[in-house]
Amino acid sequence: MTTNELYFEAERLERKLHGASLETRLALQPSVTKVIERMRAQGMSVPSRFRRLDAALIEDAVEAQFDNMPI
Repeated sequence: MTTNELYFEAERLERKLHGASLETRLALQPSVTKVIERMRAQGMSVPSRFRRLDAALIEDAVEAQFDNMPI
């Protein structure tokens, strides 16, 4: 993917996540992380809003793992 394509893909995912359910957020989290990793690998500067989105999604995924642990 070109740098423009990666940026547009990140924006597309951001739009899909806006107001999305937890299930959708968990399902899209790996895709967001991969796009950001590819942006970094190509030497792109990753906008802070994408970094914050990725961090929030990762936090959701970690919390979801603990929500499903038996006590």
